[in-house]
Amino acid sequence: MSFSEIMNYIAGLLRFQLFMINETPVTIISLVMLISVMLTFQFISRVVIKKILSKVLDNTSFDTGLRYAFIQISHYVVLVIGVIVATQFVGIDLSGLFVIFGFLSVGIGFGLQNLTSNFISGIILLFERPIRVGDRVTVGGVDGDVEEINIRSTTVRSLNNIAIIVPNSEFVSNTVVNWSHSDSKIRLEIDVGVSYNSSLETVCAALMEVALENEEVLNKPAPEVLLMSFGDSAWNMRLRCWISDPRRQPVIISDINCSIVYKFKEKNISIPFPQRELHLVSSGNLLKG
Repeated sequence: MSFSEIMNYIAGLLRFQLFMINETPVTIISLVMLISVMLTFQFISRVVIKKILSKVLDNTSFDTGLRYAFIQISHYVVLVIGVIVATQFVGIDLSGLFVIFGFLSVGIGFGLQNLTSNFISGIILLFERPIRVGDRVTVGGVDGDVEEINIRSTTVRSLNNIAIIVPNSEFVSNTVVNWSHSDSKIRLEIDVGVSYNSSLETVCAALMEVALENEEVLNKPAPEVLLMSFGDSAWNMRLRCWISDPRRQPVIISDINCSIVYKFKEKNISIPFPQRELHLVSSGNLLKG
């Protein structure tokens, strides 16, 4: 077989019709071109949008969440444009496809209801931004930081460094605690009981000193010391103070608790423990009864 015959055979093979889409024949060469164009736009999205654009946005005053949302939206827009260009490039009329997809959506809509809900919720999260990348959130009883928001699900990194994949619909339809939504400051409330034999003024001053001596406690709003209630064997005191970083909450609470122990020992303030009276009755008394 000559070289020309081989080339003609390959050309005929590439022009071999695989199937029809909306009266448009799809051949091997058109399918290869379709995939090539889509991969090109995928490359543009991954390299140009996510790398070059991210570097440009890093030099702006936009916060991390806004930059991430802009990059993700640009990524999906480029992919949609890529699909449109690829189909038009090989001569497929999208108007006919839309009609077909419309009929198919009636039949498979119920089966893809969950997927569609997560998809729409992902778009809402990117545009409305109730949560942003870097936010500290509590979802499903677990605390963690939002690491990535995709079109179907969101990745939350727990405090134990465990990646939790949360469907986007969870953030839209359920209650989610966002510790960093509009203002990252949060208030800590630390309860402690002190003996009735203690000086109330000394106790209040000691708790205030503990708050003011901690470098991570904010001066504005100012800390507060409150007498909440009268317990069986103690005044139930509460120290309120504000911090700027919700991620530091467990560590700061621990530091303040330790400081309270040291400060109370320094000022001879006792923390009472529950007391119970136990009455013993001898067996002889039981027999007499």
